[in-house]
Amino acid sequence: MNGFLKKAALFFGIGVVAMGGYLVGIQLTGNFAAVVPGEVYRSNQPTAAAIASYAGRYGIRTIINLRGRHEKEAWYEAEAATAKRLGIGLVDFPMVADQRLDAEGAARLVAILKHAPRPILIHCRSGADRTGLASVIYLAKVAKVDEETAERQLSVRYGHIGIPLLSPTYAMDESWEALETAGS
Repeated sequence: MNGFLKKAALFFGIGVVAMGGYLVGIQLTGNFAAVVPGEVYRSNQPTAAAIASYAGRYGIRTIINLRGRHEKEAWYEAEAATAKRLGIGLVDFPMVADQRLDAEGAARLVAILKHAPRPILIHCRSGADRTGLASVIYLAKVAKVDEETAERQLSVRYGHIGIPLLSPTYAMDESWEALETAGS
């Protein structure tokens, strides 16, 4: 292997390690961020303690769980019990990160985002893919923010890696492009 290829491989390896470290780091910190401060926030799967913290700090009144209802799972039981104890509404809206959200599902999600008491916390498992799409939809269809700003929610900044043919979660990007094109 010549010197150039060795250096290229080294830099590529360093980049992969750095990206991996970044992605792990945002997961360990909850991948929490404001979509619109005071209105909508996003995160990965929150613990009961995180829900209580977000409720106290940001006044969360509704949680939109994009993983769906999983009554026999510990994470769901903790989330539902904590939401109930704190008087926070819990909306289960099942999405799958590697499957496109159709126009009907998007319309239902828009209605939920429009009418749910704010501030809202949107989450999925990692807070990257499904949460990214829901955040883009909120910004574009409810808050009426420009396309470029809205689309930043579906980015590597939050752990979303949308690469056609390589990333199964590219379905979220395809969903947004279809919704955007359809004008729904």
